[in-house]
Amino acid sequence: MRSLVSSPSQFDISSAEQPDWLDTILKGDCISQLEKLPKHSVDAIFADPPYNLQLGGGLTRPDQSEVDGVTNDWDQFESFQAYDAFTRAWLLACKRVLKPTGTVWVIGSYHNIFRVGAIMQDLGFWMLNDVVWLKTNPMPNFRGKRFTNAHETMIWASRDKDAKGYTFNYEALKVMNDDTQMRSDWTLPICTGHERLKGDDGKKVHPTQKPESLLYRVLLSSTNPGDVVLDPFFGTGTTGAVAKKLGRHFVGVERDSDYIKAANARIDAVVPIDLSSLQTTQSKRAAPRIPFGRLLENGMLQPGAVLTDKKGKLFAMVRADGSLVSGAHTGSIHKVGAGVQGLEACNGWTYWHFDNNGTREPIDALRQIIRDAA
Repeated sequence: MRSLVSSPSQFDISSAEQPDWLDTILKGDCISQLEKLPKHSVDAIFADPPYNLQLGGGLTRPDQSEVDGVTNDWDQFESFQAYDAFTRAWLLACKRVLKPTGTVWVIGSYHNIFRVGAIMQDLGFWMLNDVVWLKTNPMPNFRGKRFTNAHETMIWASRDKDAKGYTFNYEALKVMNDDTQMRSDWTLPICTGHERLKGDDGKKVHPTQKPESLLYRVLLSSTNPGDVVLDPFFGTGTTGAVAKKLGRHFVGVERDSDYIKAANARIDAVVPIDLSSLQTTQSKRAAPRIPFGRLLENGMLQPGAVLTDKKGKLFAMVRADGSLVSGAHTGSIHKVGAGVQGLEACNGWTYWHFDNNGTREPIDALRQIIRDAA
């Protein structure tokens, strides 16, 4: 049985080219279902495997009400050895379908994440980061015998040590974080309120539903529009819902029919973000290279134009070949910028300024006009 979720037309794979497993939930065991996917067919993986919680009995609050914890059969393993064998099998299945440029995220708690991480290293995955999800509203420690479990850990890894070209949208995450580098500790709330899926009986549909804010940051950081995201433990479809919203494809694997039903309804209700709004801030290294001479060719600057530093105290003249001259210093915008300051290096694009109707602006503004027009 396969459950199909319609795909937004904005995606870059046409309906004629789209494989039948794309944007679907495959029902069954994740290891056997992943064998049906082509090798190197997904760009990223988010895995929320069973944590093997080892709870050792029920848990009650001080008022003697029962805590709705994870007691499902899918989280029960007879031994650590059995859990390790299961972990190794699903990770190998994921590694086969992951593209060489792809990355994998695995989330867990102290019960399992260290075992998972060791197995990932044994299988050749290369650790890029461990990210700590700090919960703003964690469940209290009712027994008062331990610290409150207020975080979970995510491992982010590339397919192998030599993997190159994996996606990391550094600039987008920096802008998202008020122009400060995004750190590896993410403070986000757990899934509550209207986002928490509940059945007709008022109980949670899934005990460990992840918040969409967590997946939003995961997918924004490590995927691009049109990428294919695999979730081998799909549950109620948080990964699929956020993927659809952000213009990514998804493929999920789930064996529980009730979870699949809830996930399908949830994903069908998602309205994708308009394609124009999905563009994110790129690093300047990723932007097309524009030589300084293009500004002259486009008539934005004329030979003989005078550039200054930001304060207007140092001057340089533009020559016909795009070089600058300032006193004894001649050469590129970078070389002359460094020379007049007595430095070894300089970013001439941000150092040199031109006169724009009485206002000094960096010549980088002219370069950006060319890039925007491309």
